[in-house]
Amino acid sequence: MICEKIAEKNSPSPATKRMVESLEELIDSNPDPRELKRALAVQMSTQGYTHRQIIPILQVSSGFISKWKQQYDSEGLEGLKLGYKGSQSELSEQQRQEVIQWLREKNYWNLGELEFHLAANYSVSYRSKQSYYDLFKAAGISWKKSQKKIQKKTQN
Repeated sequence: MICEKIAEKNSPSPATKRMVESLEELIDSNPDPRELKRALAVQMSTQGYTHRQIIPILQVSSGFISKWKQQYDSEGLEGLKLGYKGSQSELSEQQRQEVIQWLREKNYWNLGELEFHLAANYSVSYRSKQSYYDLFKAAGISWKKSQKKIQKKTQN
């Protein structure tokens, strides 16, 4: 009778079992390493590991464990996932290829002209000049200053 009470007291509740199962599904789905570390910290904490035991295994702080456990308790699995997903490209892949082809066909390149071309034809205006430079690079063009195509002289 006493053994049954001890076993009952130490066995996880149905809610805890569901929580552990959902965490295991997230872990098995091969998430981003940051999400994985969060899920493992929450799972270990839920399974009764102390912060002192978790810290050296996952190389995290006690605050990390507490933060993600609270986040999980309030938002579930979604609370452990990365919030930032990156920005969408303003040009589709097909449009990007069209611009690269347009650049390759030109004899003279100018950053201002590229900016105008993108704005006029694709309604795209990048905040950073780096995006324009990346297009020049993809077309195999050095973007430093304006550049003319060098014609090779033929020898007779």
